[in-house]
Amino acid sequence: MSTIRIALANLPFPATPESSVELAEQAIAEASVRAADIICFPECFIPGYRCMGRRVPAPDPVFLERAWSAVSNTAAKANLAVVLGTERVVDSALLITALVVHRDGTRAGFQDKVQLDPSEDGTYSAGSGRRVFQSGPLTFGIAICHEGWRYPETVRWAARRGAHIVFHPHLHEAEPGGYRPSSFADPANTFHEKAALCRAAENTCFFATVNCASDGSPTTSAVVRPDGTLLSYQPYGQRGLLVADVDLAEATGFLAARCKSD
Repeated sequence: MSTIRIALANLPFPATPESSVELAEQAIAEASVRAADIICFPECFIPGYRCMGRRVPAPDPVFLERAWSAVSNTAAKANLAVVLGTERVVDSALLITALVVHRDGTRAGFQDKVQLDPSEDGTYSAGSGRRVFQSGPLTFGIAICHEGWRYPETVRWAARRGAHIVFHPHLHEAEPGGYRPSSFADPANTFHEKAALCRAAENTCFFATVNCASDGSPTTSAVVRPDGTLLSYQPYGQRGLLVADVDLAEATGFLAARCKSD
C-alpha cells in the first residue's frame, strides 16, 4: 500500500454558478501545487445548493456540461483527480450528484445522492445505485450529506467493496441560535460530526467530510482515521484547502467485511 495526499475544498458558498466554476478551478490548481492526489468539493458546489434559502438560477444542462468540461480540463493540467459536488438532470429529474474526474481529465462517472433529506423532496429527486471508484492505488466511495450522516449502509457498502476512503460532500450552515463549535465533535454540538467518527470506526475506513466555509458553521471539513480518531480538521468558518496524508494500509475494511449484509 502507499500514502496518498487528499485535499478537501472548504470554500465559501459560490455567489453565482459562474463563480463556482472559477473557485473550483482555483482550488484544483492550488491542490496541485500542494502535491495532492485528489480533491473533493462540497455538496452541489457547482452551481450551488438549491435549498436553505439560497437563490440559484434554474437548472441548466448546457451550463453544467460546460462547467464539467472546464473542471476536467483543469484536472488534466493539474494531474489531479477530482470529486466534484454538482447536480445533473436525468429524464427531467434534478439529481444531487458527485462527478468523479480522473487525473488525465477523463470522467469516471457519477455517484448520485440516493437518500434525500426530507427538506429536499420538493427540489431534487433521489438517485439509485452505488459504486466505487479507482484512482491509482486508491479505491473510494462517495456518500453525500444526509445519506452519510444518517444511513450507515451508504458508507458500509463502499467499504465492503474495498474503499479505503469514503468522501462525504455536504453543506451545513448555521441556524439562528445554533451552537457555534470551535473544536471537532464538540459534545455541545449536533450529532453530525460524531456520526463522521462512527462511519470511519464501524467500517475501518477513512471518512473525509467536506463542507463550505461559513460563519458559525456547525460542521467543518475533516478527515477521520479508520479507528475513529480524528486525523485533521479545518478551523470553523475558515476558507481554504484541508490537506492530509492518508496511509491506505490503515484502511482494512475489517469491520465492514464482518457485517452480514450491506
